[in-house]
Amino acid sequence: MTGGKQYKVSPGQVIDVERLKAENGKTVELDRVLVLADGDKVTVGTPTVEGAKVIATSQGEFKDKKVRILKFKAKSHYDKMTGHRQILTRLHIDKIIGPGIAEVEEKPKKPTTRKRTTKKEVKEDGA
Repeated sequence: MTGGKQYKVSPGQVIDVERLKAENGKTVELDRVLVLADGDKVTVGTPTVEGAKVIATSQGEFKDKKVRILKFKAKSHYDKMTGHRQILTRLHIDKIIGPGIAEVEEKPKKPTTRKRTTKKEVKEDGA
């Protein structure tokens, strides 16, 4: 939970949260964890899970899409349009640490291998 919002995360996931005071590449520790699930084992906090935290890496800040705001009053020829772009921080979830649960880290991905296709040779006589 950060910025008053709740997020469901897993290791390796990238999320956009309200602006945090974290520079690009720095680690961020989110310690307000409401629910922790590891397979069939679920731990629900009252209100938070003691000792649980999420370790993430900041990937910088960016502006969200523009939200348009229209103020309008009927029959008085009044209308005013404004816009707002919220500044967000992008986080890459590295690991989740919880009480009684082993550290859950991002599973390394297997490198993808492509089969090499051999080109058929064309003989000089065209066969």
